[in-house]
Formats: sequence, structure tokens, C-alpha cells
Amino acid sequence: MRFVIQRVTEATCEVDQKITGQITNGFCVLIGIAETDTKNIADKMIRKLLGMRIFGDENGKTNLSLHDIEGSLLLISQFTLYADCRKGNRPSFIKAGNPELANNLYEYIIAKCKEEIPDVQTGIFGADMKISPEKARSSARDFLARARQLGSGHR
Repeated sequence: MRFVIQRVTEATCEVDQKITGQITNGFCVLIGIAETDTKNIADKMIRKLLGMRIFGDENGKTNLSLHDIEGSLLLISQFTLYADCRKGNRPSFIKAGNPELANNLYEYIIAKCKEEIPDVQTGIFGADMKISPEKARSSARDFLARARQLGSGHR
């Protein structure tokens, strides 16, 4: 499982020119799910996501979590996070989870996040989405959290 986490002051997801999710002050999270991912891995990733202290405190230090600032989440399914571009010009997505597994885990992640964060917005699984992380904070604040770092063993 892979999460690409970006701090944003605004973010929007559109499908067919209709807004499906819109947040202010929080995280826009792209979620990639592999064939070998489980709810246990998702739970570890969610704990890491919600516990990250990357918002500035009164002294300007990145010391506050999403809970601390009462921030929002925009969760987007993104199978292309498992693109393998090592050979040729056409990426392979063989490591991405099958759509049924991926959608089930994506919905699980959404439900778990909603248990802790009041404002959780989403994209639509499998849809052609336009994501606008407006006024994104410094690219140095973007984080790629990988399940491997949490002990799942895959890249």
C-alpha cells in the first residue's frame, strides 16, 4: 500500500465536471493498493497518516497533526502509484490490486478515517478524476509513506 500525502490549504476532486470532494486545510492523499495488501496494512497506514505531525505550531515548527488542527482529508484511489516503468514505454500495473480488492480496501480506509476525522471527502473509485491540490504547501512537505517502511515487506 502506498499513500502520497500532500498538505493543502484547499483541494478538490471533480468527476464529469461535478465536485465529488472538496476540503480546506488538511491532506490530499493518493492511495495505491497492491494485490498483497490487507486491512492490517491499511490500519498501519491510517495510524501513520493521522499521526503525522507536519503542520506548524505557534512557533512555526512542524509539530501538529491533522487532529490538532481539526483538518480535513481528501482520499483519492490511484492505482498508477503501482506503475512499473523500468522496461519500455508502457507502464506495467501488475502489482496493483485487482479492482474488487482495491475498492474494498479503499472503502475500508475511508470508513476508518471517518471514525476519527469529521471531514473526509473522496473521489470515485475507478473514475477519471481531476484533482486540484490548490495552494499546495511546499513540495518539501509532500510525503510518500510506503507500507514497506511499516513492515509489510513490499515496495
